[in-house]
Amino acid sequence: MIRTAQITDLPEIMAVYAQARKYMAENGNAAQWGAAYPSEELVKEDIRLGQCFVGTDDKEKIHFVFALIIGEDPTYLRIEQGAWLNNSPYGTIHRLGSDGTRKGCFAECLTFCLNRIPNLCADTHRNNLTMQHLLEKYGFRRCGIIYVKDGSERLAYQREPGNNLN
Repeated sequence: MIRTAQITDLPEIMAVYAQARKYMAENGNAAQWGAAYPSEELVKEDIRLGQCFVGTDDKEKIHFVFALIIGEDPTYLRIEQGAWLNNSPYGTIHRLGSDGTRKGCFAECLTFCLNRIPNLCADTHRNNLTMQHLLEKYGFRRCGIIYVKDGSERLAYQREPGNNLN
């Protein structure tokens, strides 16, 4: 089940993100999130804006968390070494993290997001092979390179409407 995150979920959300950072570091991607991303302040803001979501089991234990931001992403205005597939309104999946105890979290997240907006974008670090694999497996196409707020590059992906889930 996926639901909108509440401020009372913050400790559990931060624990999921800590586990996700550990996984990333152990799998050659320590640079993407470093030791403290996403910050508690950023997660609180996502919760306040109603764009933070959690995936839970039947006992309400949180297994994964993500932000779905619908509307223009300022870091996506400039894309290099490629182009977006279309210019239609889109949503962006950001800050997807899992505690690693459940399979299928990405597919659940994607289904949830597609039910809200069928044109989706995402980005990931060049070293995040797990996310690259999942994005491509589920119909996202690599579109080019974007740069996040700190100036570091990310591989940019888009999934157009009508692309069936695999």
